[in-house]
Amino acid sequence: MTDGAVTEVARVLVAADKFKGSLTAVQVAERVTAGLRRVVPELEVETLPVADGGDGTVAAAVAAGFERREVRVTGPVGDPVTAAFALRDGTAVVEMAEASGLQLLPPGVFAPLTSTTYGSGELLRAALDAGATTIVFGVGGSATTDGGAGMLAALGAVFLDAEGEPVGPGGAALAGLVSADLSALDPRFAAVNLILASDVDNPLTGPKGAPAVYGPQKGATPEDVATLDAALAHFVTVLEKAIGPKASECAMAPGAGGAGGIGYGALVGLDASFRPGIELMLDVLGFAPALDRATLVITGEGSLDEQTLHGKAPAGVAAAARAAGKRVVAVCGRLALTPEALTAAGIARAYPLSALEPDPAKSIPNAGPLLERVAATIAEDYLA
Repeated sequence: MTDGAVTEVARVLVAADKFKGSLTAVQVAERVTAGLRRVVPELEVETLPVADGGDGTVAAAVAAGFERREVRVTGPVGDPVTAAFALRDGTAVVEMAEASGLQLLPPGVFAPLTSTTYGSGELLRAALDAGATTIVFGVGGSATTDGGAGMLAALGAVFLDAEGEPVGPGGAALAGLVSADLSALDPRFAAVNLILASDVDNPLTGPKGAPAVYGPQKGATPEDVATLDAALAHFVTVLEKAIGPKASECAMAPGAGGAGGIGYGALVGLDASFRPGIELMLDVLGFAPALDRATLVITGEGSLDEQTLHGKAPAGVAAAARAAGKRVVAVCGRLALTPEALTAAGIARAYPLSALEPDPAKSIPNAGPLLERVAATIAEDYLA
């Protein structure tokens, strides 16, 4: 047993995010559990897959005991898609990526100027129809940069061009917006606690805004970024004429730039409040009581890097565990943080799959078996 290892009767909490492109958070938990029990067969293991508001958030809620609900909605390029949300005791977990995410586009196809969040609005309406009184709205992984205009239109807002016709889908079309009317938005939102769960605190526009920072990963060229930034700024100007200074105030608020600006739409039109995604999701998933029961916590995600330290799931798990005096180790596909950075984040040690298989082309398709081997090593280091 290594120095500082767990000495009391061990109970491990596996609270990891997905390994994007290879394993879901649920699969990560299963593989880690199997690897630990290779070494300690009777080990008590509790699994709580986690997410930070981006893609995988609904799956994490379902794994924690929420009921999965499915509905047909409008996808990011207008085709119908089946999207899921999670429901338990009046609380719905809605993930915009289910309706408007990059994963819904054909491989290699992007639509940065025209993709819409309309389906996300339909998904929110479905949660209301199911009786939700609190909605956790996870935003991330979007294909869209429309400032949430599509979402608001699906919920009753009216956005017209110079001809008096509804503006087209996508962020670029907002350049032609002449009038905005939010008065017909679904009135049920006045009685609902809508919480925006995001791992980003960017404003809507400008050098740190949604188009500049996140547009390129959605296929936007530099010219597209300029087009979208100008169109979203115009969107704010038109909304300011309709509802007053709240429109520009919300554009600068933390989270406004989340998921191509859908955060802005939720803040300005649906009176959402903003919380860092992982903090909120840990509360919703029941992390605190699970943490109390644990002697060792295993967290992780596909890549432990600088982004991890800025609101990603492993950093949130480690911060909460450190505050509770629990030891934390991490698993990952690749490790790009120094030991000092890990320690500062509350992670005692990280175990990357790349230490066993440095070639990503081999590691990614074999992530499951590799992760079991890594987990066995953790058991030998901390539990045997």
